[in-house]
Amino acid sequence: QVQLVESGGGLVQAGGSLRLSCAASVGTIGHYAIGWFRQAPGKERVFVASINYIGSSTYATDSVKGRFTVSRDNAKNTVYLQMNSLKPEDTAVYYCAARALYTGQKEYDYEYWGQGTQVTVSS
Repeated sequence: QVQLVESGGGLVQAGGSLRLSCAASVGTIGHYAIGWFRQAPGKERVFVASINYIGSSTYATDSVKGRFTVSRDNAKNTVYLQMNSLKPEDTAVYYCAARALYTGQKEYDYEYWGQGTQVTVSS
């Protein structure tokens, strides 16, 4: 079992950067693949990016590819989402989620979820 806590959200201007963190407050994050999802106001939660349990494989959805990078430091029990060249349409609550070992792109692939962190990008 793992409990996840996101941090690093905030308000940023378009073109700016933020780095989100997903830390395990309980359990060992290195046993899990981590997915990042986001939910914009009035919309469904959607997949953003993922990383497998050892960090050898990452994936990002087309809308963020080349701008967002997911990485992990298992020694620090933390996964990161580096977000560059932010756009107003990136505004959302961002969630990290965990599943054993290998990644997926669907909500139902993931067993454990954090509480989310708000990212707001102003134009």
